[in-house]
Amino acid sequence: MDRFKILSETCAKFLYGMPLVTDPQVLRDIATRIRILSVQSTTAANSGHPTTCASIAEILSVLFFNTMRYTVNAPKDPSSDRFVLSKGHAAPALYAAWVENGLIPEKELMKLRQLGNDLEGHPTPRLNFVDVGTGSLGQGLAIAAGMAYVCKNFDKIDARVYCLIGDGESAEGSIWESIAFISYYKLDNVVLIIDANRLGQSEPTTVGHHLETYKQRLDSFGWNSLIVDGHNVEELVKAFDNASATTGKPTALIAKTYKGRDFPDIEDREGWHGKPLGQETDRVLQYLQGVLVNKGKLNYTIPPPTYNIPLVNIHNIKLQSPPNYKIGDSLATRQAYGTALVKLGQNNPRVIALDGDMKNSTFSEQLKKYDPSRYIECFIAEQNLVGVAIGATCRDRTVAFVSTFAAFLTRAFDQIRMGAISQTNVNFVGSHCGVSIGEDGASQMALEDLAMFRSIPGSTVFYPADAVSCERAVELAANTPGICYIRVNRPPTKIIYANEHKLQIGISNVILSSPKDQVLFIGGGITLQEGITAAQELAGRGVGVRVLDLFTIKPIDRDGIIRNARETGGRILVVEDHYPEGGIGEAVLSAVAEERDIYVKKIAIPKVPRSGTTAQVLDYYGITSKHIVNYLLEVLKH
Repeated sequence: MDRFKILSETCAKFLYGMPLVTDPQVLRDIATRIRILSVQSTTAANSGHPTTCASIAEILSVLFFNTMRYTVNAPKDPSSDRFVLSKGHAAPALYAAWVENGLIPEKELMKLRQLGNDLEGHPTPRLNFVDVGTGSLGQGLAIAAGMAYVCKNFDKIDARVYCLIGDGESAEGSIWESIAFISYYKLDNVVLIIDANRLGQSEPTTVGHHLETYKQRLDSFGWNSLIVDGHNVEELVKAFDNASATTGKPTALIAKTYKGRDFPDIEDREGWHGKPLGQETDRVLQYLQGVLVNKGKLNYTIPPPTYNIPLVNIHNIKLQSPPNYKIGDSLATRQAYGTALVKLGQNNPRVIALDGDMKNSTFSEQLKKYDPSRYIECFIAEQNLVGVAIGATCRDRTVAFVSTFAAFLTRAFDQIRMGAISQTNVNFVGSHCGVSIGEDGASQMALEDLAMFRSIPGSTVFYPADAVSCERAVELAANTPGICYIRVNRPPTKIIYANEHKLQIGISNVILSSPKDQVLFIGGGITLQEGITAAQELAGRGVGVRVLDLFTIKPIDRDGIIRNARETGGRILVVEDHYPEGGIGEAVLSAVAEERDIYVKKIAIPKVPRSGTTAQVLDYYGITSKHIVNYLLEVLKH
């Protein structure tokens, strides 16, 4: 038989809860074809992971041709079910599924991993059927959680999110952060599939095929967990149907599979991870062709989404009201962030905030007080926090702001890095930066955050000097593609901008100047404020100092720096509350690297700092106004 046996009305499944009736042999043949295409494509590329593709072939067959509701020619229809391949090295199998449903021409798959072809070694959103980049293991489930949270709580549709992880990958702590999060929020529209194929890259996994261990762990987290034969299509159909009927609990399918399934003399053997089959290819393909019952092209009916939800508008989001501060007053930029978040939320219902149990320090709680439904508490699990935000922004459903102490974002750097590969538009806000936080000490002092976010491709890095510029940074970030980072301070800083001042990405602002300026001072946050004080003191001595606020460290205003430096004798002093590596100083040095007539001196925190009051540590590490005065006088001698 060359097609599905379908009930007279395919909507029966959705109207009456009945499973979509299919011919099991057709599903088995699709799985075999997925294996064949995976072997052929990895052989053509002479690289890849055909054995790990083989272990998930039946899972993909049942998901894509029996269970999931989606539209082939509109893969990112927001009404549809989602699939996240967290074990991204099995990409050829995913691509093969989309070849089978007709989206990808088969000949394209034979260009796997070739330069310029979007069918890369691991999936990325260059492909219209891929929401996120995967392959750095342990991240897909958090992203699935974010997708599911939005489907359930914002879009209010019954779309389901299926996430396939590897059993080796389940050793990642981030997976269990996500398992806890999904259970806590009762995201029963999440279905986790563990491909328990027993073998890792270099040796068997810690659990192997003792699948009760996975079940006990998942049950203890409040999941509905099922052990299934991952190569039995009838069992898989029933298990996925069970998942769709379960309410109140997320479901996990623990699928017992074999690496290299149906590859004679290779199945379940070590030493084949990440290797094309080479000289074994013809023998394996001959066997697989012999397994096929339906040899010709099959015709499929894909169940469509049950809803058709409209697109949402998350563009051109503005503050509901402009900044309202008085020059000379003081307010912490972290507090201005909370105010701006509410103003954006008042203007657009799709602005959301996520935090890691720091909301009363980052002031993200202000949005929660305004509208609790738009605040997601992710608790102290920063890797999951970032992943959920990436998932929540998929398919342009929300504008997400993630906040916590900037130092704690470092443990989620891999998720942030992968966010750039996923073309995400998540906005990060890091508070408690630098030694200026004082008594809490070095573990809480973010002194590497600028370096981290500057290294992210396509990122925009804001460092607002006061409450006015912070509100505008939040507004700009909401409308800027790619990853944005806003560095905010714990201590209050004086208002230096007029409420109506226009701030722009990549454009610096002169704060103090005179026709007699002899040196250019550049700082950020606390050190900018200290630099203003130092410049004012030197002005009383007849020494002109121009003070420049970069506003964005990336992109940096190269032209503005060079122009102002040349107008002040070609001398620049940079003082920052950050380690020397990768901060403002190095950004400025990079901007003027080819300008031989410009001299730059930079001052930063030279070593792991100590606790003390804000005033004590700023003075101890030499970044207060009295020290800046001396640095400026030294630069003038150059």
